[in-house]
Amino acid sequence: MILNINWVVHTVTQSDYSALIAIWEGAVRATHDFLPEEDIAKLKSLILQHYFDAVDLHCIKSSSGEMIGFCGVHAQNIEMLFVSPDYVNNGVGRALTKYAIAKQQATKVDVNEQNPKALGFYQRIGFKVVGRSELDGQGKPYPLLHLAL
Repeated sequence: MILNINWVVHTVTQSDYSALIAIWEGAVRATHDFLPEEDIAKLKSLILQHYFDAVDLHCIKSSSGEMIGFCGVHAQNIEMLFVSPDYVNNGVGRALTKYAIAKQQATKVDVNEQNPKALGFYQRIGFKVVGRSELDGQGKPYPLLHLAL
């Protein structure tokens, strides 16, 4: 893929959820190798039933109109940022994060400690580690690093 510095950010509607969950699953399988299959299945269900509706969602589409990445923000926290594995390292995640900071006033994000690439990504944008939790949001033993601008 070619880096597109002019990615356009679009608002997401409920009719887009099936495309978003496909991006989510592809990205999780590519980056969260520490998650067992049963946790992925449970998270997928929770995301579709509850989490998408709880955040302000925006996406980026390819030149053909296919959704290739999305970001969800709630209470100044980036709750979810996922990019299709085919578009990683093409500026999609950076564009969505910059949009979240500039337009959604995002100043915080939590990252799984077992996902060093995500940590490095946010640190390159300017986030700094300000705390750590032993358990994730579902009470599972996947430590979270808390980052802030």
